[in-house]
Amino acid sequence: MDILIIEDEIRAANQLQNMLKTCGFEYRLLQHIDTVEDSISWFQTNKTPDLVFMDIQLADGLSFEIFQKIEVEAPIIFTTAFDQYAIQAFKVNSVDYLLKPIQKEELEGALQKFTKTKDSGIIPPTVLKQLLGSLQAPKKRQGLLVKEGAGFVQVPLSDFLYFYSQESVTFGITDSKRYIVDEAIDQLFSTLEATEFYKINRGQVVSKKAILRIDPYFNHRVKLTLSNPRDQEFMVSRPKTSDFKSWLNS
Repeated sequence: MDILIIEDEIRAANQLQNMLKTCGFEYRLLQHIDTVEDSISWFQTNKTPDLVFMDIQLADGLSFEIFQKIEVEAPIIFTTAFDQYAIQAFKVNSVDYLLKPIQKEELEGALQKFTKTKDSGIIPPTVLKQLLGSLQAPKKRQGLLVKEGAGFVQVPLSDFLYFYSQESVTFGITDSKRYIVDEAIDQLFSTLEATEFYKINRGQVVSKKAILRIDPYFNHRVKLTLSNPRDQEFMVSRPKTSDFKSWLNS
């Protein structure tokens, strides 16, 4: 069984491979890809794999963008850390998915469905466009519930300069405070206004208003100077550099 893994987190890709082995699933990994751009190139130059495991949030955008550029005939099992509204869209359209962190029992169930109906993961282009539109729809969230002392307070999103993840904890920074946010960085980002916040790498989300300066950096990356940086450095990952500049100009 030839499989392709499209996942921007190396640790998650390795965990998936190990879990596949514990499930007794015999496979040959063709490649591990972490961006939309590289995925498109791969599909254009290689034979169709037997099965694709595809994360939704990649280093340079949503994986659904792949299907806007090319036709993918391989069965797909999506992996996602998005919140319930996205998961419901998958259920309605009978699309296989695995919610992160992936559980062995759920992986086994998805594999059983795949082996029974080989084309169960092939998604009509119209459905993919609907899902992409759903995931990119403007959000109405205005505030964020954060920890303060022994309780919680509601802080307007407009107060936040940036968010970052450290040792699996998400922090939100304002002009004067650092708050603990009880949400994973990917889940949080999926609910933010796309015109105001940008996920510059796997662990940092920045507000447009907080950016004071951008400078070129090694290996075609971009380094940012932000308000109240504390002990953080802000690097835009190489695959996102072009899109980030377009976002700044929008």
